[in-house]
Amino acid sequence: MTPARTTARIEDPALLTGRGRFLDDLDPLPGTLTAAVVRSPHPHARIRGVDLTRARSHPGVAAVIGPDEVLAELNPFPLSLKTPMPYYPTATDRVRFVGEPVAVVVAADRYAAEDAAELVSVDYEPLPPVVDVDAALRPDAPRLHDDADSNVASDRTFQFGPVDESFAAADHVVCGEYRFPRYSSTPMECYSVIADWQDEVDGPAITAWANFHGPFSMVPVIAGALGVPTSRVRLVVPADIGGSFGIKAGIYPYVVLMALASKHAGRPVRWTEDRSEHLLASSAGSDRAMRFEAAVTADGKVQALRADLVDNVGAYLRPPEPSTLYRCFGNITGAYDIQAVQIRSRAVVTNKTPTGLNRGFGGQQLYFGLERLMDKIAATCGIDVAEVRQRNFVPPEAFPYRTATGGIYDSGDYPQALALALKNADYPALRERQREARERGEHFGIGLATIVDPSATNIGYVGLATPAEERPPGRGKSGSTEHVRVSVDVNGTVSVLLGTVPQGQGHATVAQQVVAERLGLPLEKVRPVVEMDTATTPWTISSGSYSSRFAPLLTSALVEACDRLAHTLRTAAGSMLGLEPEELELVDGRIRHREDHSRAVEFRHAAGVVHWDPGSLPDGTSARLYEEAAFTPPQAKAASRDDQINSSLCYGFVAELVVCRIDPQTYEVDLELVSTVHDAGTILNPVLLEGQVHGALAHAIGGALYEEMRYSDNGQPTSATFMDYLCPTTAEVGYELRSDHLETPSPLTRLGAKGCGEGSCMSLPVAIANAVADALGPSGVDITTLPIHGDVIHRLLTAATTETAVLEGTEGEN
Repeated sequence: MTPARTTARIEDPALLTGRGRFLDDLDPLPGTLTAAVVRSPHPHARIRGVDLTRARSHPGVAAVIGPDEVLAELNPFPLSLKTPMPYYPTATDRVRFVGEPVAVVVAADRYAAEDAAELVSVDYEPLPPVVDVDAALRPDAPRLHDDADSNVASDRTFQFGPVDESFAAADHVVCGEYRFPRYSSTPMECYSVIADWQDEVDGPAITAWANFHGPFSMVPVIAGALGVPTSRVRLVVPADIGGSFGIKAGIYPYVVLMALASKHAGRPVRWTEDRSEHLLASSAGSDRAMRFEAAVTADGKVQALRADLVDNVGAYLRPPEPSTLYRCFGNITGAYDIQAVQIRSRAVVTNKTPTGLNRGFGGQQLYFGLERLMDKIAATCGIDVAEVRQRNFVPPEAFPYRTATGGIYDSGDYPQALALALKNADYPALRERQREARERGEHFGIGLATIVDPSATNIGYVGLATPAEERPPGRGKSGSTEHVRVSVDVNGTVSVLLGTVPQGQGHATVAQQVVAERLGLPLEKVRPVVEMDTATTPWTISSGSYSSRFAPLLTSALVEACDRLAHTLRTAAGSMLGLEPEELELVDGRIRHREDHSRAVEFRHAAGVVHWDPGSLPDGTSARLYEEAAFTPPQAKAASRDDQINSSLCYGFVAELVVCRIDPQTYEVDLELVSTVHDAGTILNPVLLEGQVHGALAHAIGGALYEEMRYSDNGQPTSATFMDYLCPTTAEVGYELRSDHLETPSPLTRLGAKGCGEGSCMSLPVAIANAVADALGPSGVDITTLPIHGDVIHRLLTAATTETAVLEGTEGEN
C-alpha cells in the first residue's frame, strides 16, 4: 500500500444536492400500503383481550393484526442462547415495556392507519414493573417471564490465572462500583421497512427493503421467526442510510412484523418510524452496573482483576444480545498486562426497551469501570494517573500479546501513544495551571483514558454465553469474513460490489482508492457500488457495518480480488509484449516492464484481449476478469473449551486527555481541551479517519454529559422526546481538539489497517468522568456514573458538604 492519500468523498455530491437514495425516497412496488403500530402505554401488564373489530371496519383499512395472528403464524425469534424467555415482534400474553408493539393497522395511507390504530381496544391488567437491575435481582422481584426461574437471562463466571492467590498477596485491594447509562444514537433517519409477502408454488417468499446496516446474522433469525428457509428471505438495503451507529441492527423484528402484515393485507406494506417511536421503543445500548476489584502492588502494578458485570437488557434478551457483555471479552483487561482475571457476566431483564448495539457497544461500559478504577489505583498508591498507566501497559516488545481471556493483540506501542497525547497537551503545564486554579478555588480537572480499540469482531464471542459443556462439538460459531466482487469490463473500467452496508462512513471512497492503487488506475476508472441485495450481493453471516470491520476486513478482500485480476491482466499484457507476467507492473493506467517502461500496453487494451481475444492467451489462462474474494482470517476461531476467545481480529489503541472547568454557579462542565491519539494501524484515508474521530467524540460527549434514557420507578420513560432527551449540538463540541495518530500496522490484514470509528466512543466518556472527578477531588466528590451535568454535580457537592459537616460535628463531640 502506498502512503495514505487524501481523496474527496465520492458519496457527498449526491447527498449535498438532495439526490441521496434513502428508503423513504424509494417506491419499489406499486400499490404499497402504509402501516401504523399500536403500542403499549404500560411497562408491565397482562393482555386480557384485544378487540380489532372497529379498526378493521374503518374506511381505507386493509388489515389489522394482533397477538392472535402473531402467535398463530410466527415462531418466537431464535435466541443467542437457550432461555425460557420467548420473544416475538409483538406482545402476546403480556406487555413488558412502554412502547411494545401490540397490533399493526394497514391502510391506504398513514392518516387512515393512524386513525384506525386509535380504534384498537386492548384490555390490560397492570402488573408491578421493575426497571432497575438491583430490584430485578431480588428474589421477590416481579417476574417478567413466567417460565424462567428469575429475571436473570444469562449468568456466567470465568476465571483465568491465579486470581485468589494474587489478591491474597496484594499490598492493596482497590475496589470500585460504577454504573453506565442507557443511551442511544438518535440517527437522523429512523427505522423504515417495506415488506412484500408472496405466496408461491414452492412456498412463501418474503422481500423486504429496510435501512438495515447488518449484521446479517439476523437474516437466519428473521427466517426462523417466519418459519421459512433463509433462501426465501430477500433483504434489500438502499444506497443511503441516514446514520445507524449500531441502532438499526434492531430493525429486524419490524421486518418480520411488516411481512406478516403484508401477508394479511395481500399487498406490500410500508412502515416508517417517527422520532417519538424511535426514542420510546427502538433500541439503545445497555445500561450496566459493575464492580471492579484490583490486586495491586505497592508501586501500582495490577496483579489480578475481578469484574462483576450486570447488563440491563430490557424486556427480552433480543438477539444479538448478550453481545454487549462479551464483545470485549478478549480485551477485558484493556491496555494492561494483567494475567489473572475473574469475570462474572449477567444479563438481566427489566421493564425497559430491549437493548442492542450502540457505537462502541461493550467497550463504553467496560472502560468506564476499568479506567475509573485505574485512577483510583493511582490515588491509593500516590502515583500520577499517567504514570500508573505507563507502569501497567503491555510493553511494545510483547506483541503479539495474548491476554488472559484469549485475545491476541496484534500490534501497538501504548507508551509512545500516551506520551504523544501528553506532549500535545503539554501535560506538565496543565498540572501547573491546575495548581494555580485550585489556589483560586476553581474546579479545574484533567482526565485520562487509555483503551484498546477492538475491530473486526469475531462473532464467535456470543458462544461464551453458553457453558462449554452445552456447546455441541463441531457446531461452534466464529468468523470475521467479508466478501467483495470486482470486475473489469471491455473498456478497462473496474466495478466493485461491496458486501458491507455503510451509513455514511465513506466505504465507496476508500474502496475506489484501494482498488485504483492496487490496479494502477486513476480513480475515475473505478466504480464502487454499495447497494445491498441479499439475492445478488456477496455477503456472509458476519457481513455488515459494525464493530469497525470495513478497514481491516473488506479492504483485505479487495486486495485479494485485485491481485487475482492483476495476474490475469499481466498475463494478457505479457502475451502482447512477449514478456512473462512476473516482469510486469500496473502503473498509471498501463501495464509495463518493471525496468524498461517503454515496453508497455494500456490497461484497457490488456482487458480487451481477455474479453475479445481469449484464444491468444497462454494455455491454462482463465479468460475471466471477474473475481469474488472472501477474506477469512484464521485468527477468528470459536471459543475454546476453557472459554478463551480472540474476540476481535485487530486491536487498535486510543490515548485521550481531557481538560475541563466547572462553572461555580451553574456547575456546567466546560470542556476546554481534548488531546487524542489513535493507533488504527495503516491510515487508508486521513480525512475520513479524522472524520470518524470527530464523530465519535461528539457521540461520546452526548453519553457523558447529556444523553440518558431515563425511566421513572413505575416504568414510564421520562425522556421520550428531544425536549427531555438532550443531544449535543455544535455549541457543546466547541472545545479545542488536538488530534494525532500513531501507526503500528497490523500484521493480520492485507494493508495493515485496523478500525477507528468507535474508539473515542469508548474512551472519551470515562476521560471526561476522570477529568470531572479530578476537578471535584478536593471537595471529596467521586464520579461513579454518567451522565454528568449541573444537577448531578450539585447533588454530589451538597452530599459531600453534608457528610463533611456531620463528620466535623462528630469530631467536635468527641
